[in-house]
Amino acid sequence: MNRLGKVFVGIAVENWLRYLVAAGLAWLLAYVFFRRKWWHRKIIQRDPGAANVRRELGWSVLTVLVYGLVGTVTVLLGRGGSWRIYRDIDSRGWLWFGLSVLVAMVVHDTWFYWTHRLMHHRRLFRWFHRVHHESSNPSPWAAYAFSPLEAAVQAGIFPLLAFTVPMHPLAFLIFMVWQIGNNVLGHTGFEFYPRWLMDTWLGRLLNTPTHHVQHHEKMRGNYGLYFNVWDRLMGTNHPGYEARFREVTGRSAVVQARMGEMTEP
Repeated sequence: MNRLGKVFVGIAVENWLRYLVAAGLAWLLAYVFFRRKWWHRKIIQRDPGAANVRRELGWSVLTVLVYGLVGTVTVLLGRGGSWRIYRDIDSRGWLWFGLSVLVAMVVHDTWFYWTHRLMHHRRLFRWFHRVHHESSNPSPWAAYAFSPLEAAVQAGIFPLLAFTVPMHPLAFLIFMVWQIGNNVLGHTGFEFYPRWLMDTWLGRLLNTPTHHVQHHEKMRGNYGLYFNVWDRLMGTNHPGYEARFREVTGRSAVVQARMGEMTEP
């Protein structure tokens, strides 16, 4: 295998392992170990189903192959020294090391909002985004369930950052761990934030799992990724978002457990 082939395999395998750990851990915690204890926080009150999970896994495998391809092309283009990846932390200092992760989050959030909203255009939706929306009640495995075209768009954040934002490889790794963790959390189907969050400035800044699951359920609105800034600025939050968050987080675990016992045969 030549060097580029090894780069492709390395990037694809790294993405797959990171995804497998994050989504697998979320699945075990939410759908196996703490299923009954957390069920009152299940945003859509039904199981995603085995067939749906298998479909999500199948598309996810294809997605990491696309990620490997885009990553390899990015590495090839960056060979001439045109990308902004640097190796010596001291050359830019620890302050920029931390700030670069925050900058990457903001850039990615902006990239995601506008490309995501564009992929909902009626002329583009079936080619780019329909596969992802087949998960109307997503599981953690929906995080990478993209068509090849959407996977290429999602992978575009790598060359965008590599050629514009000076980042140390470790800072980029921290960003990648953050993005997959946040992505999986948003697709797990459970709301983990406390009810009081929506009454604070933090609730106006951050997106919640309810925000993204409602997007899967309703198909329109709630286009943001990490932050709720673009949706608020552009008026694209679903009108019922805050009420839905309060409804989900206001459910009583005790009452639901008793109702479950009453309905069991």
